[in-house]
Amino acid sequence: MIDFCSQDAKPLLLVDEAIAKIQASVTSVKEQELVDLKNALGRVLAEDVYAKVPSPPYKNSAMDGYAFCSNEVNYAQDFVLKVVGTAWAGRPYKGEVSSGQCLRIFTGALVPEPLDSVIMQEHVTVSDNQVQFPLTTQPYQNIRKQGEDVAIGSIVLEANKVLSAMDLGLLASVGIEKISVIRQIKVAFFSTGDELQTLDQPLACGQIYDSNRYTLNGLLNNPQYSVVDMGVIADDPEALETSFLKAAQHFDVIITTGGASVGDADYIEEVLDRCGQVNFWKLAIKPGKPLAFGKIGRCHFFGLPGNPVAVVVTFQYLVEPALKKLAGLVASKKLQMFATSLSSLNKSKGRQEYQRGILTQDSDGEFFVSSAGKQGSNILKSMSQANCYIVLPVDCQGVKEGDKVKVDLMPGACVV
Repeated sequence: MIDFCSQDAKPLLLVDEAIAKIQASVTSVKEQELVDLKNALGRVLAEDVYAKVPSPPYKNSAMDGYAFCSNEVNYAQDFVLKVVGTAWAGRPYKGEVSSGQCLRIFTGALVPEPLDSVIMQEHVTVSDNQVQFPLTTQPYQNIRKQGEDVAIGSIVLEANKVLSAMDLGLLASVGIEKISVIRQIKVAFFSTGDELQTLDQPLACGQIYDSNRYTLNGLLNNPQYSVVDMGVIADDPEALETSFLKAAQHFDVIITTGGASVGDADYIEEVLDRCGQVNFWKLAIKPGKPLAFGKIGRCHFFGLPGNPVAVVVTFQYLVEPALKKLAGLVASKKLQMFATSLSSLNKSKGRQEYQRGILTQDSDGEFFVSSAGKQGSNILKSMSQANCYIVLPVDCQGVKEGDKVKVDLMPGACVV
């Protein structure tokens, strides 16, 4: 696709084509590690997990009430049974329950044989250890059967699942103490540029603070990754090559920001071509056209643009899916929806554009989106205020107020 706003004579690679190329070059890691269940949140299961015990482990009551045997009751009329004892959660009743008798029972308590039904305490009348059951009494109610959630020996969770808090509870319920997970993906990232200054130093003339490493540190905050911030490297080809080669020996992925454009001091593509291989460079995307992807040995390399908004967009749409596949996850699509635009949006033909928007929903459930503000790739404030991307296709030449547009909800964002 030719970008009609650029000087590139060569067609730019479409976003979907770039994602496909990246995915085709990435293979999931196979190494596993054993972790305690309490440390497994957010990790990826390496293999199927089987139940060591059933859940529930025994027949128990789902309510506070009275347990009785349904075979000994005439449901055609009210009936009265004598209470012979009490069963508590963790303290089972150890006696026998004979014909004409029932058991006071509390939620979670073991239901002894031959009892098979529990009536809620609110539905009966009790006087002098005599319980009067109403005509509406139903058999087999309020009983949790052994293994009704998970049977012993059955698959609890399948491999390649990201473990949620609910999953941890499920695994604990069937006696799983340690779990085998895919090892963490090792990621190194750094910024390039002579103009970048650290936050603990004052700005000299011509300098800016390096915001990209803080952004990437947040984007990479994931239990599936082991991340190292390599700092800032100057615009020097030899220094860049040395850093690339050294990092490639220890990491699965290298991510850089800056130096991927076509300026005289932009060396990323040149250096990558010399010490590794370039899979592609320059995409039909805005923001984020100057993106380099390749490999140095077995290490995957992403050279992201220097502009901060372009860093976020290219990471979320191109880098993150690759990291997920490395971590053993199946590719998933972003949640997309259509909304009515409340803003007129400018766009030129040639690149797929991701504009920052604010998505709202009215009382009828209809979605509306408005621009979050200035759309320059250096404008972080509108990115901070946005909750979605307005996705404008390559051939789109602008949006009028009232037009329907496709939106992607940003990760972790909520509709206003």
